[in-house]
This record gives sequence, structure tokens and C-alpha cells, in this order.
Amino acid sequence: MGDDIELLTPWQRPLRAQFPIITGHPELAYLDSAATAQKPQAVLDAVMTYLTTSNANAGRGSYPWANHTTALVERVRERIKEFLDDPDPAHSAVHFTSGASEGLRTVARDWLPGLLSDGDEIVVPFADHQANLSPWLEAARLLARQGVRVRVRELPYQAGSGDYDERALARVAGPRTRFVAATHVHHVYGSDMNVHRIRRVVGPDVPICLDAAQSAGHLPVSVRELDVDFVVFSGHKALAPPGTGAIWARGRRGPELRPGGWQGTPNTAGIAGLAAALDWLDAAGTDRIERWTVALAARLTDGLARMDSYEVLGCRASLDAASEVQRRRSIVTFRHRGISAHDLGFILYSHGFMVRSDGHCQAGTGPGDGSVRVSLHVYSTPEEVDGLLAALASLQ
Repeated sequence: MGDDIELLTPWQRPLRAQFPIITGHPELAYLDSAATAQKPQAVLDAVMTYLTTSNANAGRGSYPWANHTTALVERVRERIKEFLDDPDPAHSAVHFTSGASEGLRTVARDWLPGLLSDGDEIVVPFADHQANLSPWLEAARLLARQGVRVRVRELPYQAGSGDYDERALARVAGPRTRFVAATHVHHVYGSDMNVHRIRRVVGPDVPICLDAAQSAGHLPVSVRELDVDFVVFSGHKALAPPGTGAIWARGRRGPELRPGGWQGTPNTAGIAGLAAALDWLDAAGTDRIERWTVALAARLTDGLARMDSYEVLGCRASLDAASEVQRRRSIVTFRHRGISAHDLGFILYSHGFMVRSDGHCQAGTGPGDGSVRVSLHVYSTPEEVDGLLAALASLQ
């Protein structure tokens, strides 16, 4: 992991320099990219250029600015398919949303009920982000009011690592399993949840909806390899402006996704920024971004493992930087054994480190389950990780 940092530093430094908010505050270390990522100058320029040269509504005019905006929206749909390595773009669809939460709700509200009959079962995660649990429970409640009883089964987890447990899933999934919701990269544990194992267990006919909020923009996401039916992600976590997101829908298993209600004005400026963000990510290389952030996360977990005052959440076997166990993808979450997460967050900010300190919207957690989450991106540096470790060591 240290070799990757040394090899990639000449690549990373000029990329970091393209983030005005990062370079404009050298006294601060932004370590909360899982909540929202910062934006490179190219994205800021794309939004300003669109707003000052061709801002208009999409699909509602015949003059050049409106035509340009309509073409932009359609072009970015195809750009998203390309970014996700769609092997059959002619038979898939992309729907824009305000983010991953709205995207998951759209699938649950406007698509899932048309798939299910009385007595069917769905399998969903009970310890991932709340946004990937609440919509499925709500859909089951709405169907129950219509006399359609759907059993919601819990996607099982491995006790030690927090990864999905494929052996236990084989006992949960059955002949009435009609749908599975899963997460690509866990927003607390930072682990790749190995969704390909789910497909192997449930078979070729069960639709899978993937929450890719913490993977899109952080590592290569290939629907060609994942064999899922929906990929939902937030633009603002992938270097794009807030208020943007998308649902990629394969349309091969189950009914076609048709978002309900009147489709009003899309976030056209955000879509312009999303296109620029995808171009920037492709040019930088999401494979190299993954190597960089994985190496930084390994440096952090290795340092934390040497401090008795801290408990790192997730797989304990992956803490040593030399471990062969699957590494954490850009996210490391931990607790101090004597200082509350809330207080630790304030203390770290006094040292110049911006981290998240709460329950991280994890389903099934309560007020006493707070922790500190450090989340990294392409602009994060080994010096920031080392400085954070030094600050944490002073609190042992």
C-alpha cells in the first residue's frame, strides 16, 4: 500500500491542485468526502458556462438554447451508461434524480409494486444506509394496505467483517424471493460488499438494486461485471454539484421503470456539472483513484491498530497495512474508548481535521452508537492522514 502512495504521488498532486476549496484552505484537512465530495475547477466552470451561455428549460422550447439543453440532458444519459460500462445501452435507461435517496425511493415506489404478488418475499439490508432500507419497508406497508402481503427478509451479514454473508443468504432466499436490494461499498465499514456473490446465490432471474453512492466516482463501477438491474448514485458524492443523481435501469428483469408523476424541470445546471465530473473522473482514472484512497485508508487503519484507545469498526483482519484481506475503500470509521464521537469530532476540528461524528444514517443504530468516520478522495494526502494519526495519538 505504501508503494502505491509513492508511485501515485506525482499523479495525485496536480489533481489536488484543481480543487479550489481544498487549495484555498491549506490549514484544514477535509476528511468527509463520503458525505459530499469537493468539486474540481472543471465542474465549476461547466456549471457557470452553461448558466451564462445556454441556460433554458429542457424539452419545452424550439429555440437554440432550449434545443441545446434538451440535447445536453439526453447526451448525459448516454454518458452515464458509458461511465457505468453498460454493455447494452440501447436497452437500458437513465433517469435523473436529486440523489441516491430519491433514486432508491423511485425504484421502491414506482417499480417494485408492479413486480410483487401476495406471498412474495424481498431481501433488503438492515444495517446499511437508512436510504437503502426505508423505501423497501414503506413499499411493503403500502402493498399491505392494498391486501398484498410481502415478506421483508433481512440480507444477512458476516459477524466479524460486516460483509454480506452468502452462506446465510442461501438459507434466506427461496422460491418466493422476487427482489434484492444491496450496497456496493458500505458507508460505515468502507468494504466492497461483493454483490457478485448475491447474484450467484439468488440465481439469474431475481432483480438486484444496487446503492452505488459510495462507489460511483471512487472506483470503477461496471454493470457489465456486476449483473445488477438498477444502479443508483448521487452526483454530489462523485464530484458533481448537489441535487444531482441518477438511476441506471437495465430493464431486463421485471417491468420497465416508469417514474410516476409529472416530470418537471430537471436540474439542468447540475446535469451539466455531472457530465463534467464524469469526464474529469475518466481522465483522472477511477482505477487510480481507488488505489490512492485504498492505500490512504490502509495507512490510517494501520496507525489506528497500534493505538489501544481506538476501536475500528468493520473487518478487524484488514487493519494491518500488510494484510492480504480485502482493503477498505476510502472509508475508515472508529470510536475512542473514552471520548464520545461528538466530542472527538469537535476536538479534531480544533486540530484542523473535518470528519463526520454521529451515527452516519446507518439503519438500526441509536443515539449511543456514534462513531467518527474519515472518508477520503483523490484530493486527500498521506500528510493529512499522518497529521490525523498524530492528533489521535495525543488523545490516547
